[in-house]
Amino acid sequence: MTETYNANWHDEPTDYAQTGKLPRIRTAPPESALGSLNITAASADPELLDLPWHIALEEWPTESLAALPRGISRHIVRFAHLGGSVIAVKETSEHVARHEYHMLRKLQRLDVPCVEPVAVITGRTTPDGTELDPVLVTRHLKFSMPYRALFSQTLRRDTLTRLIDAQALLLVRLHLIGFYWGDVSLSNTLFRRDAGAFAAYLVDAETGELYPELSSGQREYDLEIARVNIAGELMDLAEGGLIEEKVDPLATSELIMDSYRRLWTELTARESFELGERWRVNARIRRLNDLGFDVEEYVISTVADGSRIQLQPKVVDAGHHSRRLLRLTGIDAQENQARRLLNDMDAYRADNNNLDVDEEISAHLWVSEVFEPIVRSVPRELGGKLEPAEVVHEVLEHRWYMSERQDRNVPMAEAVQSYLDSELRHRRDEAEIMLTADSRTIGLDGDSSFPDS
Repeated sequence: MTETYNANWHDEPTDYAQTGKLPRIRTAPPESALGSLNITAASADPELLDLPWHIALEEWPTESLAALPRGISRHIVRFAHLGGSVIAVKETSEHVARHEYHMLRKLQRLDVPCVEPVAVITGRTTPDGTELDPVLVTRHLKFSMPYRALFSQTLRRDTLTRLIDAQALLLVRLHLIGFYWGDVSLSNTLFRRDAGAFAAYLVDAETGELYPELSSGQREYDLEIARVNIAGELMDLAEGGLIEEKVDPLATSELIMDSYRRLWTELTARESFELGERWRVNARIRRLNDLGFDVEEYVISTVADGSRIQLQPKVVDAGHHSRRLLRLTGIDAQENQARRLLNDMDAYRADNNNLDVDEEISAHLWVSEVFEPIVRSVPRELGGKLEPAEVVHEVLEHRWYMSERQDRNVPMAEAVQSYLDSELRHRRDEAEIMLTADSRTIGLDGDSSFPDS
């Protein structure tokens, strides 16, 4: 793959395919700093030069920072504004920063849920010439939260279970592509709401490695790391009285083992059935689709006497519903959100006698008559509460419960207004969770003024 860079920024070859290396961008330092910065990035962003790289990250001035909740990290991490987005800056060694940068880029090419790497910056010095640690820069994932930002006084058991299920699904997806994480934990994961569940995104890849395929031993070791780390995280919360008393940290940490193994078995196990039960081939594929996976290829074989059939899914890709929704409507959503919106799209098609209409035309009508009107109904000041697909999902759920309670078919406009007044106005902004100047940082002391999820 060829990487393209602004010619005014680089002094090394730009063809990644030919050199095997990303070009190192030479930039001028801030006037107050000595020496020069070396910035390795996928694309040149001059606004990176406006940040105070000549100051140790722990001492960055408030005006340079974006007040977002941070998870627990062994490194110094700060958030900063970069253009119209927010970046996370982590001080570490040059070797670790470059390894993690390249690993995140590989995971992005493989369509794995993870944060976007922006740059590696080395050559940092203070005005008096003291060397500072290199940094890794990643882009903050909009509408995402560390797990410690999902509670106020106590973390409910059902919310915790949904987080662990999302973590297990992420780990399965990573293992399917041959990625060994090496440091699985809730702290190294970000979570986004996904139609009543959560979608998990990898944040920290510094211990990760990609292999053609993982052995069962590698997978089990990663799973054991997850169990131990999650148990430790939950015990820490329990000591602070931040999870329900009925939650057993050790027993709860075992949930990831069960969730992971159930999903892994469904995705990869060989299934055997009688020759007359060939319908089970399609049933297995439908179950995989319901889990959000596509079967790209499968192997069917018969035993010697021809009386039984064995089915083995060979390659599975995640994002079945997301891809279908994107193909039909252009809407990019999480997997559960996509499943919910597709179900409503199918119901809309049936309710409007559009079953004979081309599916793509019907989908376009649904977008223009259902999805877009709901999104446009959200006032500007509420636009940062939830991402659009989650808002539409919640409106559809809200309308269903209203109709059930009132024993009538509640009009969409009435349901939308009710949802805005009774639900959305009271939600926190999840596009950017801003903290007051005197608030403590979530993730370091566990304090939060946010309502329970």
